[in-house]
Amino acid sequence: MTMKHLLILFVVLFPTVGLGAEGDDERFCSTINLYLENDLFGETDQHYTNGIRFSCVSQDLSSYLKDPDLPDWVREANHRLRFFHSLKDAETLQRNLVISAGQLIFTPGEKDISTLIEDDRPYAGYLYLGFAYHIRDREQLDTLELNVGMVGPASLAENAQDLIHDIRDIDKFQGWDHQLENELGLQLVYEHKRRYKLAKQWPNQDAIVHAGGSLGNVATYLNFGAEYRIGWQLPEDFGTAALRPGGDNSAPGRGDRRRCRLPICGLHAFISFDTRLVARDIFLDGNTFEDSHRVDRRPVVGDAAVGFSFLLSGWKVSYAKVFRTREFEEQRNTHQYGSLSITYSW
Repeated sequence: MTMKHLLILFVVLFPTVGLGAEGDDERFCSTINLYLENDLFGETDQHYTNGIRFSCVSQDLSSYLKDPDLPDWVREANHRLRFFHSLKDAETLQRNLVISAGQLIFTPGEKDISTLIEDDRPYAGYLYLGFAYHIRDREQLDTLELNVGMVGPASLAENAQDLIHDIRDIDKFQGWDHQLENELGLQLVYEHKRRYKLAKQWPNQDAIVHAGGSLGNVATYLNFGAEYRIGWQLPEDFGTAALRPGGDNSAPGRGDRRRCRLPICGLHAFISFDTRLVARDIFLDGNTFEDSHRVDRRPVVGDAAVGFSFLLSGWKVSYAKVFRTREFEEQRNTHQYGSLSITYSW
């Protein structure tokens, strides 16, 4: 898929912001998401130290194979992936395509050491593009996502971190000469989510459970988790995930006032967890085909988060504090970071 193809697909699937008017057919609602994560919020500067992701969720599609708004080459690609969506042809389902781009940055704990730190995680970065299918109804969401990118110097992680440190006027990390080598990264992700409404009266409450997995040289794992939300005017979506594959949960579903361009104001708190049974993590295990620095990866890693979300008209703004268990045996302490997401639907 060339950059020209991506631009054409973006124009077709994501109409100009502001074209919709109040009361328009909610099928033509598109969503953009921006995720920003940094351990600055945890008052550290190490391990998973920065992440950014931008994604676009298309308006509803009548079919992945026959929708006239899709370019021929997209319909052909969808035909090759019909094993995922051909069994889910009910007219009541909501179908969307998602395009994303992101970058992850990982460092050891000691920024002033320029030599290899053998008992700490490798310097690493990942710059990627993603393409995903969403199939959903009011209670369930299935996501199939393919991410393709580069690990190593080509990820521009060192450049990005140096720029951030220049802006913040803080010392730079000195050991980037020891980062992982360049490697093409491939990751195929599937995740299923189910939402249970617990209380429609004030305070509104629901629970969202998820399970899935990832296959590829970047990460191979099985995962499961849940989120509990309580507040006022809970959105018709699937929660607020931290920046991770398969985590674009905030696009509004049918019945959500954001899809109809109707006024809405809401506020809720949430707690969540995600547990991963990890078979491979390139950022800890090192390069797949090259001899590189690596550490002893732990087989089970868990994240817990607590946060809040605010809704106003087409906007949803969320912030969470994420707490992560130790990822490798040499790691002395657990890790924590802040996760900010901004979603706009029109």
